[in-house]
Amino acid sequence: MESERTYQMPAEWEKHGATQLHWPSNRETWPGDSLARVEEVYLEIINKLHRFEPIILLCDHKTKVDQIKKRMVSNGIDLERISLYSIPINDVWARDCGPIFVKKTRTQKTEYIITDWEYNAWGDKYPPYDADNAIPGWFSKTFDIPSVKTGRVLEGGSIDTNGAGTFLTTESVLLNPNRNPELSKGEIKQLLQNFLGAENIIWLKNGLAGDDTDGHIDDLARFVNKNTIVTMVSDNPDDVNYDTLQENLDILNLATDKDGNPFHIIELPMPVTHTEIPTIDGSHYLPASYANFYIANGIVLIPLYDKSFDSEILDLFSHLFPDREIAGIQCSDLVWGQGSIHCITQQLYDISI
Repeated sequence: MESERTYQMPAEWEKHGATQLHWPSNRETWPGDSLARVEEVYLEIINKLHRFEPIILLCDHKTKVDQIKKRMVSNGIDLERISLYSIPINDVWARDCGPIFVKKTRTQKTEYIITDWEYNAWGDKYPPYDADNAIPGWFSKTFDIPSVKTGRVLEGGSIDTNGAGTFLTTESVLLNPNRNPELSKGEIKQLLQNFLGAENIIWLKNGLAGDDTDGHIDDLARFVNKNTIVTMVSDNPDDVNYDTLQENLDILNLATDKDGNPFHIIELPMPVTHTEIPTIDGSHYLPASYANFYIANGIVLIPLYDKSFDSEILDLFSHLFPDREIAGIQCSDLVWGQGSIHCITQQLYDISI
């Protein structure tokens, strides 16, 4: 392993080479007619996104690729902008199992490498996951990109960075014994510093009810620029997430960057998350969050869930990203699988298709 601070994870708003997506096919995640509904959400996401950056779409080798191509064409999608690969995959969560790119900071020019972390499906909750765990290595080999194996478990949805050394994460995930039980908090901090350039870590506490990842940061709080963080809150003291989100808000209000400067904190409203019909893991709450947006080249994809707040969210993001198109995507069907737009995307750098 190279010495600390040799690598730096870029902010999501830096220019991408492409976006990684997985076509939905896991019937345990999407039982009954839910799979067909989620496929329609994917077609909408691909249609919006592919106009701004290429897409690398991984399809499980058991699916019928020609049918997927026909559906994309019938939805006005230019296949020249889509690189489709038929390989073994377990599920759609590209954010968590995909390659995490970092910049090498001690070179004359910008060079990217892949940090290849272990993926264990959020503490061995949903085996098998061996195919998804192999994806960073597949990217390294297929696109001839150098990679470094960390030997430790980390999901992309559990971290967020401003690209200047400050990271957001949660104790409920990174300190959970179902990931790296042999490591202390200090050792985990050193790990993030060595491989991702995390000089300053803001530790939030817990995640949303119904979040089977144990509390990923991308459902709670996100950077929208170097100095600004958006964070989920609830104004209803009876909301199941009220206390958790208030505790996290208090931490953010006291947080500073690596130079001691406070952040501008913007609160996002909490949509209705209770469901009468339990999800596949038995929860009566969905991790529906407006923080699960994706910043791509020229566009920001915003998940929509609740008409009471959707317009407010779109207006806010139009002001936060005046130079990007803002596209709202109805994600009530997608979040039923316990993830949303950010969870199914992963930004890729230094890739040409």
